[in-house]
Amino acid sequence: MISLAYEKRDTKVKPHALRKGGKIPAVFYGRKRSATSIEVLEKAFEKAFAKSGENEVVTLHGAEGDVPALVYEVARHPVSGAVEHIDFYAFEAGQKLAVKVPIEFAGIAPAVKEKGGILVKVLRELHIEAEPTKLPHSISVDISPLIEFSSQITAKQIVLPEGVSLLEKQDEVVASVYEPKEEKIEEVAAPDLSQIEVVKKGKEPKDGEEEVAGTEEKAQTGGDKKEEKVASSATRRGGGKEGKKDEKKK
Repeated sequence: MISLAYEKRDTKVKPHALRKGGKIPAVFYGRKRSATSIEVLEKAFEKAFAKSGENEVVTLHGAEGDVPALVYEVARHPVSGAVEHIDFYAFEAGQKLAVKVPIEFAGIAPAVKEKGGILVKVLRELHIEAEPTKLPHSISVDISPLIEFSSQITAKQIVLPEGVSLLEKQDEVVASVYEPKEEKIEEVAAPDLSQIEVVKKGKEPKDGEEEVAGTEEKAQTGGDKKEEKVASSATRRGGGKEGKKDEKKK
């Protein structure tokens, strides 16, 4: 049995001051109980809550007598994670509660181990109903019946503890096996190297370059020949005049 001491809270004291003193503001209420403001020690609550969670009964000891309750809601600071407020739900003897408890998968699925399938956990929690003292902390689901890829485990196949009723839909799938599909690898044809054009390095002469060069060479040679003819003609003309002058002097 998990127990937790409490004191009635003075509502005039601000919650911030209460937390600063190592205490947490809280409240408990139920079907036949009005809301009662209380305070509990922070360290004592964290220790009790680590054992109980939200599905196990915590007996509150205090001035109002023993109050069997469930931790209904825990408000925490968004940054530090420190507990800021707690709601306890007080129940009556014989009263049944509808809750969702976590599912724990156990065993080995042959379709996974032997055939390479992938286990698909469809449900993580199971909706059940029971008296608070009979609420299980979790529900164990054996996956060994998953033999083929078509195998499934539904909610109605789960074996529940005594005093626990199923509220989940009977045909709700809890777990199954997925058959992985092989991806086809497309073959890429190797390139035909004979069709690849090899580009030569270096600058190749363009069309007409050789002809232009030849024309320039011819033009230059022709010019030289013209200069030779002009020089020869000038020499002949000069030589003739000087000869005539010499003859007159004589």
